[in-house]
Amino acid sequence: MIWYLSCGTSCSHECTFCADSTLSPIHLILCISFLLCHFSLNQIEALKAIGVTEVVLAINYQPEVMLNFLKDFEEKIGIKITCSQETEPLGTAGPLALARDKLTDISGDPFFVLNSDVISEYPLKQMIEFHKSHGGEASIMVTKVDEPSKYGVVVMEESTGQVERFVEKPKLFVGNKINAGIYLLNPSVLDRIELRPTSIEKEVFPNIARDKKLYAMVLPGFWMDIGQPRDYISGLRLYLDSLKKKSSPKLAAGPHIIGNVLVDESAKIGEGCLIGPDVAIGPGCVVESGVRLSRCTVMRGVRIKKHACISSSIIGWHSTVGQWARVENMTILGEDVHVGDEIYSNGGVVLPHKEIKSSILKPEIVM
Repeated sequence: MIWYLSCGTSCSHECTFCADSTLSPIHLILCISFLLCHFSLNQIEALKAIGVTEVVLAINYQPEVMLNFLKDFEEKIGIKITCSQETEPLGTAGPLALARDKLTDISGDPFFVLNSDVISEYPLKQMIEFHKSHGGEASIMVTKVDEPSKYGVVVMEESTGQVERFVEKPKLFVGNKINAGIYLLNPSVLDRIELRPTSIEKEVFPNIARDKKLYAMVLPGFWMDIGQPRDYISGLRLYLDSLKKKSSPKLAAGPHIIGNVLVDESAKIGEGCLIGPDVAIGPGCVVESGVRLSRCTVMRGVRIKKHACISSSIIGWHSTVGQWARVENMTILGEDVHVGDEIYSNGGVVLPHKEIKSSILKPEIVM
């Protein structure tokens, strides 16, 4: 049995949602929403396809909300989904120690660890074969980048994939491969992790590399960190492009669709709408007549009223956008936000459960 743990849903995830305490409430809401969108479903579907039987989510925020939604996903995908809740931030390795009992069984099979805030191809079957071939303790995916000085670089032996060392933001060129956030680990790795705040990237992996038991496989295809809202929109474009290249039946089609668009089967689209490119519409959404959507994500249960226009923005679950409203320039609405009729939002970041009655003329946070 192979297991899966998503560390990116925890607010302890490094350099993601808790870097700015002013923004952390909305970022946490969005973090949960992102998990439930097409990206994470794509991760889980990829895992299911290669024999994963259970998904364990590492979270420390509103687990009851997560579990309510996960019931639907369990039935739809046919895979068991459980949560491992942190009572304090444990970094990127600590959650593995916390979930130890869920990640080990008598078979001794390896388990996958995926960060939920990255989007990429998922060649998991090939990764299993790679892991078996080298006989090491852990395998990580790496991806090539144009500017390695912005990241922690993985220095590896090219012919075997054996990882030699990690270099954080090198000033001199030492390589162009970085950690892609996809791992396959033997249960013995858990013996290296204490139940305390720990970084898998900075503490655990370097120790395994020193023992010459860490190997890296180069990830084919696209990859992007979507931990920030603007990157999320770019990641959506890459993901939809990948579906187009595969001629995926998931993509919507029709006279009202431009470019690559995902529309959940339970969403309702009115007459005279123009949707796309690069749009994702979640379950239970209602898009009334004459609406224009482009480069945006509309999450579960949103209602967009007649003739509204939304571009380059994220609309949080159960929100409403009023008639003739215009929402653009990386506006982010948290859960249950209601934008009035004829309101304009230019880059507003709105925390949950707010009603917007006047226009937001320049980027600002609405608390």
